[in-house]
Amino acid sequence: MEIRACMSTSADGYVTTPGGWPALTADPAFVSGESHGIRDFLSGCEAALMGRTTFEPALTNERWPWPDLNVFVLGSHRPSGTPDHVITDSDPARLLEKLRETNRGGDVHLVGGPRTIETFRVLGALDKLELVVLPLLLGAGMRLTPSLNPETGLTFERERALPGGSVEIVYTVNGSAGDSQVRSADWSPRSQRS
Repeated sequence: MEIRACMSTSADGYVTTPGGWPALTADPAFVSGESHGIRDFLSGCEAALMGRTTFEPALTNERWPWPDLNVFVLGSHRPSGTPDHVITDSDPARLLEKLRETNRGGDVHLVGGPRTIETFRVLGALDKLELVVLPLLLGAGMRLTPSLNPETGLTFERERALPGGSVEIVYTVNGSAGDSQVRSADWSPRSQRS
């Protein structure tokens, strides 16, 4: 099992539009659930792990965004209308334990913004950071950093061009969840390219 975060960022470093939507949605090539490599990304995933802010809008979607995934939500309360099969907890370490207890070996899609990703990274539970860099400038919105610590140890793994001019860049997060000795103070202070 690997915990993998996949998020989009504009060329000028914004992960959301000025209106708060994921940067990906501003790309004219965006097709929900289809474009920017999401099908390939999700093919090996059996679960989705996210914060409540990312989860709550899904409750009003016409289409449930995670039909084939077990869903785990970090939040101080269980939102009204949450399906029975969704597991919620206010403690990220406890939620991770629940996820690990039910995992059958598939990967986990860590969904959300930089704060949620950083929460699980600090726990040593982030194995891969996959960024889709979009060929557009947003000029405003939420930035990838500082919520995601710029000192996170990243090792370049691979890149690929996507239709429409986007580029997917995949990093291994040093001190992954598979390393039982990891502690938040052990993170490498610089990114590395291999």
